[in-house]
Amino acid sequence: MWMDSKAEMEWASRTRASFSRRVSNALLLCTGDMEYLDKFMQDKWFVLQLAVWGLRGVSRVILANNPLSGALILAALYWDSPWQGLLGTVGVLASTLTAVITGQDSGEVAGGLHGFNGMLVSLLMGVFSSAGDWYWSLLLPACLGSATCIFLYSGLATFLQHWDLPAAVFPFNTVIVLYLLCTGPNNPYFPHYPTIPPGEREHNGTELAALTVLGGIPLGVGQIFACGALKPSFLILGAVVLYSPLLAVHALLGSAVGILAGLSVSVRHQSLYSGLSGFNGALGCMAVGGLFFTFNWRTHLFAITSAFLSAYADIALSNMLGALGLPACSWAATLTATLMLLLSGNLATYRIPIGQVKAPEHNLRSRSQWEAGNTVDGESTDV
Repeated sequence: MWMDSKAEMEWASRTRASFSRRVSNALLLCTGDMEYLDKFMQDKWFVLQLAVWGLRGVSRVILANNPLSGALILAALYWDSPWQGLLGTVGVLASTLTAVITGQDSGEVAGGLHGFNGMLVSLLMGVFSSAGDWYWSLLLPACLGSATCIFLYSGLATFLQHWDLPAAVFPFNTVIVLYLLCTGPNNPYFPHYPTIPPGEREHNGTELAALTVLGGIPLGVGQIFACGALKPSFLILGAVVLYSPLLAVHALLGSAVGILAGLSVSVRHQSLYSGLSGFNGALGCMAVGGLFFTFNWRTHLFAITSAFLSAYADIALSNMLGALGLPACSWAATLTATLMLLLSGNLATYRIPIGQVKAPEHNLRSRSQWEAGNTVDGESTDV
């Protein structure tokens, strides 16, 4: 009797362990780059492939490459504003389809590299439009601007590959500024709000709400998608955690650094509360903190430095371009990350070639295995 109960307990324990293992393996399949999904989708309908490509493009905005993360982000955008969600969907589809039609590299298309710039252009057109939500005429410039990003991306990628640099969001930053310059605040068809510089003086007191400032840290992550609502921003952060917890930590850290930089030069309170002071810092920190460089304590400090440079550069550019009624967008983080990738010296040894960039955890494992292999080879050749 005792033996039977003991056997049953062991069987139940093995069953629970097996179930936990299956659950953990299933969760692991949903993390990282999900490369196995590309092989699975090769012989599927084009519409299904396009959906996966588009979702990867959505996640690429925040430096991830995971279609499930893209689905969570898209859900967050529709949650915050259905109109903005629609514009983002139109933008990523328009740019991805343009890439397919013009015969861009199939691997880049499947990886979402031709979708994220178009999505950002469409989102920012909606944010700055003073015509209100559901202004259907805005879909025309959104589609055209998103399609234009493909030609800029292709040309810049060819030029920058000589230095092994990514084209990143240079096309988005260029197209959105040109669009706003072409239309102007009083355009009868596509009017937009002029940008207020972050350094402009406050008209209503100088006291800060500490809790609201702290809320600006997760909002800084959401503002990468022009999302200014707290709960959808947490969902976007969750999408980053799904792809890479290490990347999510650097996103929050960089946003906090951006808020701190804004406090140090006394930017407008609304810039702090809304997270606008933090999103460039978040991008700068994420780019260096494990994505384009293998993570260690040196590159971690390097990432914090990048976040500070991105944040202060954003304030300077926002004040300069804001005098013309134009936004600085993500010029600061893009230029700072490009500068960091061009640095030489010891830190350059941790840099990952653009074609081999994956989730930070994968980059870390790959480097550890490479170093272990080199150590074994070195020991075996000693005389």
